[in-house]
Amino acid sequence: MCGITGIFDTRGVGDVPRATLHRMNESQRHRGPVEGDLYFEPGLGFGHRRLSIIDLATGQQPLFNEDGSVVVVFNGEIYNYQDLIPELQALGHVFHTRSDTEVIVHAWEAWGENCVSRFRGMFAFALWDRNQQVLFLARDRLAIKPLYYALLDDGSFVFGSELKSLLAHGGLKRDMDPLAVEEYFALGYVAEPRTIFHQARKLPPAHTLLVRRGQPIPEPKAYWDLHFSLDNPMGVEDASAELQHRLQESIRLRMIAEVPLGAFLSGGVDSSAVVATMAGLSSGPVNTCSIAFDDPAFNESEFAKMVADRYQTNHHVETVRSDDFDLIDTLARLYDEPYADSSAIPTYRVCELARKHVTVALSGDGGDEGFGGYRRYRMHLMEDRMRSSMPIGLRQPLFRTLGRLYPKADWAPRMFRAKTTFEGMARSSVEAYFHSVSIMRGPMREQLFSDRFKTELAGYTAQEVFEHHAAKANTDDPLALIQYLDIKTYLVGDINTKVDRASMAHSLEVREPLLDHELLEWLATLPSSIKIKGQEGKYLLKKAMEPLLPNDVLYRPKMGFSVPLARWFRGPLRQRVRDAVLGPRLAATGWFNKRYLEHLVEAHESGASDYSAPIWTLLMFEAFLRNVAEPTAALHDVAEGAAA
Repeated sequence: MCGITGIFDTRGVGDVPRATLHRMNESQRHRGPVEGDLYFEPGLGFGHRRLSIIDLATGQQPLFNEDGSVVVVFNGEIYNYQDLIPELQALGHVFHTRSDTEVIVHAWEAWGENCVSRFRGMFAFALWDRNQQVLFLARDRLAIKPLYYALLDDGSFVFGSELKSLLAHGGLKRDMDPLAVEEYFALGYVAEPRTIFHQARKLPPAHTLLVRRGQPIPEPKAYWDLHFSLDNPMGVEDASAELQHRLQESIRLRMIAEVPLGAFLSGGVDSSAVVATMAGLSSGPVNTCSIAFDDPAFNESEFAKMVADRYQTNHHVETVRSDDFDLIDTLARLYDEPYADSSAIPTYRVCELARKHVTVALSGDGGDEGFGGYRRYRMHLMEDRMRSSMPIGLRQPLFRTLGRLYPKADWAPRMFRAKTTFEGMARSSVEAYFHSVSIMRGPMREQLFSDRFKTELAGYTAQEVFEHHAAKANTDDPLALIQYLDIKTYLVGDINTKVDRASMAHSLEVREPLLDHELLEWLATLPSSIKIKGQEGKYLLKKAMEPLLPNDVLYRPKMGFSVPLARWFRGPLRQRVRDAVLGPRLAATGWFNKRYLEHLVEAHESGASDYSAPIWTLLMFEAFLRNVAEPTAALHDVAEGAAA
């Protein structure tokens, strides 16, 4: 696992400043503390920081083909590289290392841009072909590994694993994109391909970008998509057996490493399934890591212990205190963009714990999206059945009226919180799902933003992100549609971003076997009826795991990996919230309605409403402004990182 960065002169072959590329590379030192190197030729510079996992002795980068005309910097793992080597050797290619990185340069020579379709893994890489004078960037199918890029005013094309490497260049403008701000306050993250800064972009998942010197930067090109055919006639029993086999294959590939390896074990179904399968494939005890919370309402450690005891793992547990909120500024600097998933705190802590014992950890990320595990899926399906049973001409006016009149009752038992359901019933399926996953829903954002900011948005709403992906989903199955939307948005922008930054902050490689693209392709052929059955989410995964895991782990209510925000904001963080949300930084942007900010803070403090999620979103935005967006502070942090 590594950090990559580079500078490409799109206009000519001027010298790339060594000091600038060094600064960019060192800003990502945490991603690869083992070693780093720079490569230069006229008009081009590549930087690489390495965390050695495979081929410890000869896998250094940048890495070249036989005659040195093709060079690559690579972040990630190509899990099927051992299968590709003999195929490439048969085509006449000579290998000088045992690393998966060298497969990339020879695959490029053999198959060109289509080489990415042959790779099974998580990856982001940049490749320079001197003979063709092209720079080729690629990102894996599920965007497990990040890749940012920008075209600067001087014609320099810069890229990096993290946005901080582009900021370290010094030429990237910090002008913020209002559309990205709208997306952040709706979703809690800035959706691909946008970034918080106008000038920078994320390479979308399953896309490549081919840049030729002297030509305009083209749009990225897609090379893969997930198609929900739902046409596999396989029953639950046969599908369970097939799933066990496919999980074993995916996990076996991800257990290839020359360094200590283990797994996260939360006590949930997904991580428990990974650990149980690993135990069956391993000759010795599996290393497992869990975080416990001193607040019983958030603590799953007893269920993790059940699995650890059953498989006699080398189990490591650390307790996180319920007031572990010291990471706010650390997270703002780590993510480089506004990022509002508060589970980043325990994720950071479990990665910190794991790195004390292993260099590679397997996780259960992606299980909810692939197997249909989120509670919101079941609610959406129920609403969708009701939507389809009523003519739109009757449904929309009726439920719009009920949604407007029914009080918001966060304090009431869930069964009485009908306002959201009524509002959802008046919408289309995509609009309703966007509404349900939004941190701050449309009416809240309408009150949150100032008139000036709404003018800058020019009518844009983050719902357009969902509409864009829904148009490509190619399915009218209600579960498949929202799974597809989550795989394109929440999984990429939230889950994978969270895990990559938290793990790389501690120089830990995390591998996600449930996000194997071949596994997801197979799951997408199965009918939705065996993913959610009645009120049971992940039905197929649970049936497949019944021989391997206790029922108390499989069939208990889903808990989640969360922190007690509501209590923090009425207690120890009360003054910090006031200082941040009502302070000068947010006010100086001119983007927010001061009276509504005061309402959010005061209504939450009094207990009249639970505005913990919107307040956390504002708190993290203020932390981003203070730690990243302001040039003096940001450059100071980069300089400190390079010096360290």
